[in-house]
Formats: sequence, structure tokens, C-alpha cells
Amino acid sequence: MKLYYAPNTISIASAITLDEAGIEFEPVRVDFRTGEQTKPAYHAINPKGRVPALVTDHGILTETGAILDYIAALRPEAGLVPSDPWDAARMRAAMYYLASTMHVNHAHKMRGQRWADNPASHADMTAKVPQTMTDSCTFIEENMLTGPLVLGDTLTIADPYLYAVCSWLEGDGVRVEDFPKIMAFRTAMRARASVRRAHETGMLK
Repeated sequence: MKLYYAPNTISIASAITLDEAGIEFEPVRVDFRTGEQTKPAYHAINPKGRVPALVTDHGILTETGAILDYIAALRPEAGLVPSDPWDAARMRAAMYYLASTMHVNHAHKMRGQRWADNPASHADMTAKVPQTMTDSCTFIEENMLTGPLVLGDTLTIADPYLYAVCSWLEGDGVRVEDFPKIMAFRTAMRARASVRRAHETGMLK
């Protein structure tokens, strides 16, 4: 497999999950600084111009949630998706919240042109990010983390997803020390070999 990624983006959730599943892959860095994601060569891989993109024997898969589910299905013995339907649904509820709300909050800081053309509107969106990301952290703190991880002590595909999102918090103006459960979650994830490798290889700061 080949994973197209950019450092410190949501694509690192896929890298961590591949590692947790014991699946070998070739990481291919997409250079956002030079706008590589906007060029025809990368659009031939992912027409959306975003990461991640996972090249498989069946074709190219995009969208973080779909990629994580696919990885987990390839290695069911890794137990990355709960067998209990209720637990699996709670796991996906966490992932859908990260995708539909928290990632969008973060994107308003540097991707305002997706929603508005007026530069003043972009500045207003950026100024709002510390509040919206803090609000999301409050939701996670009070409703999502049931133990050190999303589902207590058992790692699921929601945890690499949340960890990638939580790597943005300081840069988004969140006072992380106000959220002890999130801090404990990050500590628990950093103890995992997969996460350490993501940091050591420069995928995450």
C-alpha cells in the first residue's frame, strides 16, 4: 500500500492505524508548502486535492473515516473496531463528530476561502477558531472520552483520529491544560509505539 500524507494533518491518523494493524505501507509526503496538492499530478490521485489518499490493490481510497474502517476490516484480529454493535456505533459517532464539526472548526483558521471570498470574512473565521475548538474540546472532555481512550482502555480507530485532531489544539489557541481527560488521552497515545514512530519520522511534531 501507499499512503499519501502531509505532516501534522488528519492523514496521520491513517498512518498510525496502518501501523497498529501491522500493515506495511509506503508513505508519500505531499508538500503543502509548495501547493503540491493543487497540481494535476496529485489530482490524478485524489481529485479533491486533499490527504489522505490510500493506494490499494483495488484502487485509491480517500476520506479518513473510510480508510480507517478499511484498514480495520483488513486486520480484524487487531480488534480496532468493537464487535459489539453499540460500542462500534459510539466509536463511529466520535469519528463523525471529528469529521463534521471539529475538523471544520480547525479548517476555518487557514481555509476560509472554502466558505467566503471576502478577506475580512477569512479574518473573522480565523479569530473564531480558539472559541470553536475550545467548545469542541469541552464536548470531548464531557461526552467522548470514557477512559484514557475513547472507549475506555481499548484502542479503536477513533483514537488515532482523535489524536491527530488533538495535535492541532495549541496552534488553534486552546488552553489544553484546562482539559485533563484530553491531556491524559494524549499521554496514553504517546506511549504507543505507532504514535512514537509518527513523531520520530516527522509525520507529527
